[in-house]
Amino acid sequence: MPVTSPRRIETTCCIVGGGPAGLMLGYLLARAGIRVTVLEKHADFLRDFRGDTIHPSTLELLHELGLLNAFLKLPHEELRRVEVSFNGSRFVGPDFSHLPTHCKFIAFMPQWDFLDFIAAHTAQFPTFELLRFANVNGLLETEGRITGVRASTPDGSVEVHAHLTIGADGRASAVRELAGMVPDELGVPIDALWLKISKHGQKEPKPLFHFGNGRMLITIDRNDYWQCGLVIAKGAFAKIREGGLDAFREQLAATAPMTRLGAAEITSWDQVFRLTVQINCLLKWYREGLLCIGDAAHAMSPAGGVGINLAIKDAVATASLPTDKLHHGVVVSEDLRRVQQRLEFPVRMTQALQALAHRRLTSVTRVGRANIELPYAALFLLGLLAPLLRRITARVVGIGFRTEHIRGVVNATAQSA
Repeated sequence: MPVTSPRRIETTCCIVGGGPAGLMLGYLLARAGIRVTVLEKHADFLRDFRGDTIHPSTLELLHELGLLNAFLKLPHEELRRVEVSFNGSRFVGPDFSHLPTHCKFIAFMPQWDFLDFIAAHTAQFPTFELLRFANVNGLLETEGRITGVRASTPDGSVEVHAHLTIGADGRASAVRELAGMVPDELGVPIDALWLKISKHGQKEPKPLFHFGNGRMLITIDRNDYWQCGLVIAKGAFAKIREGGLDAFREQLAATAPMTRLGAAEITSWDQVFRLTVQINCLLKWYREGLLCIGDAAHAMSPAGGVGINLAIKDAVATASLPTDKLHHGVVVSEDLRRVQQRLEFPVRMTQALQALAHRRLTSVTRVGRANIELPYAALFLLGLLAPLLRRITARVVGIGFRTEHIRGVVNATAQSA
């Protein structure tokens, strides 16, 4: 049989990965009239146990884009302050009501709904193209410069030739690997087990974090069920499985009694998904003609739920590249270095805090005591500082260490209906 030549696509920017970073960057570039092609290896965005916290910083960007009103019409939950349970006693954590943003809350929405929303609004731009089922398996290179990618699709091979290629394909980035870029691993002592637990009609608000019996459980409200994350020591899943489902269900119920009825419905380990927690960062995010962003450049842990929001900030900063340079294909390494330079500080600071939180959490779970006792003086000091600590934590989680803004902001009165 004759060998068919790959289909050739000419574009200005080729983005590999249809996640938060890739789609948001595609939207911003297409909005500026730049030809952009996004390659997504899946048919849709419907994959569970992905970050679904849209923080105030991202909601502010949606406001600047004129998309906030339309976004808030989608089904979502609003978290204005975080409640934490310690051995059954409830405490108030970060309070977002003081943030200098239009939305003073975290919006909980399944990530596939968020991505569908961005993709639908991006499709209105004539310079945008989304290729699904496109699995990247090679890079195009000319005289040391990356000039696009090769991909396989159900309709055959395709070559996407571009002035700038973006690797936004997640923590297992094919683009990063093909480019020979290896991230620096910070090392994480924990993993997380994600699962769905039915609420059995419970309507009253529950804490987001539960600490008890040396364990930590996260419970994200999804209307009729909780998406739960149980923090475990790295590599401990095999031992947990050896202990059996009965013991596992009891661990969940002992940590958060509200889950007892739902936990009884876990009848197979197939209902439990292990997330290998990583924190890493490329020392150099770019090569000539190529830039990695989002988890491809810096994998974040689930701590604080900030990963999706940092990925979107990456997209906004990347979109600030001079439009004329993109149009004429003269984006050079120095331009990409400036993008990394702007983004790297908040990434490194956030990762340092995540690593610190993991070490503290590991020390508590290693002790495994039912009660965590503090000296009276420490409790008194914490009581005095609690309001300030709540504000500081809310600022770090809700906004981060640096804000990004949209170039050419849409007037708020022009918000989409």
